[in-house]
Amino acid sequence: MDVWYQCEIPYPYVPQEALDRADSVRASLPNKYCDPALSAQLFEECLDEYLLCDELGMNVAITEHHAGINSLIGSNPMILGILARQIKKARILSLGTLITLRPDVVRVAEEYATADVISRGRLEIGFVKSGLSEMASNNANPIDNGERFWEAIDLISKALTYQDGPFSWEGKHYTHRHINIWPRPYQPTLPRMWAATGDPSTAAEVGRRGIVNVLVLRGPEGTRTAFAANRKARALAGLPKSMTDRFAYAAFVAVGDTEEEGLRLGAKLLWFLNTSLKHAPQFLQFLPGTAPPEAAPGTYRTKPRAAGPGKPGQVPSVGANAAALMSVTPEQAKQRGILFAGTADSVYQQIMKFYEAVGGFDHLAMIGRSGPMTHAETEKSLRLFSRDVLPRLKEIKTVVAGYNQQDA
Repeated sequence: MDVWYQCEIPYPYVPQEALDRADSVRASLPNKYCDPALSAQLFEECLDEYLLCDELGMNVAITEHHAGINSLIGSNPMILGILARQIKKARILSLGTLITLRPDVVRVAEEYATADVISRGRLEIGFVKSGLSEMASNNANPIDNGERFWEAIDLISKALTYQDGPFSWEGKHYTHRHINIWPRPYQPTLPRMWAATGDPSTAAEVGRRGIVNVLVLRGPEGTRTAFAANRKARALAGLPKSMTDRFAYAAFVAVGDTEEEGLRLGAKLLWFLNTSLKHAPQFLQFLPGTAPPEAAPGTYRTKPRAAGPGKPGQVPSVGANAAALMSVTPEQAKQRGILFAGTADSVYQQIMKFYEAVGGFDHLAMIGRSGPMTHAETEKSLRLFSRDVLPRLKEIKTVVAGYNQQDA
């Protein structure tokens, strides 16, 4: 199993009274509350943590969000370029540029190719569907977001691999008459691609395409359901069975010398959920064309259903998932499989329990810093993890995903 350190560089310094007054801490919170000096310090510390991971034998993952306290990384390619030059051994996952917000996705392909050359072939490319708050912040149309997502992936893939001179693209959502990117990627084949998605229909398409399917904070039930849809889609398409190297899970991870220290750090990580998930209603409501048809009956309810884990086999909506997570405690987060915290032995056991519950995965995205967690606390947790947990995870071999296989 490979481990990928991830820090979204959230901004935890906004006064509580301002957070209480705001209807949303994403998209509409005034940036007068953002101190550039504090932002600079956060970037410096997080970049140093990525470099430490390079020394400790861990890979790194960089995300992208817009206009909110949940993340200062509004330009994934800029951070990607810095790490491509400074990191020497680790693989670098861009998870990722929000492609449905970018009108010119050929430029995204150019940015990825450049980063791959600078890193000498250590780039991995991740795709994430944009949330409604980010669409508002980038003046993007949420209608047909899914169609644009897949077409953008196809266009970027061709731009990164086509080597016989200019080609044109006449798609439903993208038109480009002259595509011929320089430099081409360092890797001789298309860099491995990832997609962060939790709904079964998208997970099925990810499976058919052979993309790494990463689930973020969805717990065992939602993760198991998505992974099963992925495996079933490959079987129905007559493709080889999915191996565990095509599955990944992202969770908060904190390691301390004692269980109490690990949980204390875990509580700090949960700031990301308890505080930075506060959305205005218009940023949680799916519009026609942005959700699968089966979600339509609940889309315009005047009184939303109570938040909770949902029925067995059902993946909760983004809004329901957010509402359920905002009040979660460290103990509840551990039970739900979104936080692995405690001593090294305890964290390893929690990860393995989750691994068994979902049918296996070869990649753990370790969200190792958030909220008021300090740089020193983060470095200590990373060192303990790399010394006492990582070697045991490295022993886990790639196998056929799923255990009873009736869904594959």
